[in-house]
Amino acid sequence: MTDDDRTARFARLDRLANTLDSKFRIPVLGIPVGWDSILGLIPGVGDLITLGPGAWIVVEGHRMGARKRVLGRMALNTGIDTVLGGIPVIGDAFDLFFKSHRRNVALLRRELAGPSAPEGDALEMMRG
Repeated sequence: MTDDDRTARFARLDRLANTLDSKFRIPVLGIPVGWDSILGLIPGVGDLITLGPGAWIVVEGHRMGARKRVLGRMALNTGIDTVLGGIPVIGDAFDLFFKSHRRNVALLRRELAGPSAPEGDALEMMRG
């Protein structure tokens, strides 16, 4: 995989993770929320909808050459987000702070650190 290809893939993953986890801010509180939190308000369906894009991030990690250990951690993050996010009220609050998609892209970025994936970007993604 070329550096340009890796850079383009990370750009797509960053856009997706930000859309799902922090596209908007809650007025007054300033807490970042994304479509994962918003769709999670739909009982029984919302968290299942965002499972697809979360799984795609893990698949992209595999395609980019991440080790099984990292892929397992990414899958665990996605599973935790789906299962705990599905719990009414508690899951909605959990979704506001866990940000599994951003965590997973940061894990992948650290795993594949190189010229197109500087360590500082991973830390920035974790901060929100």
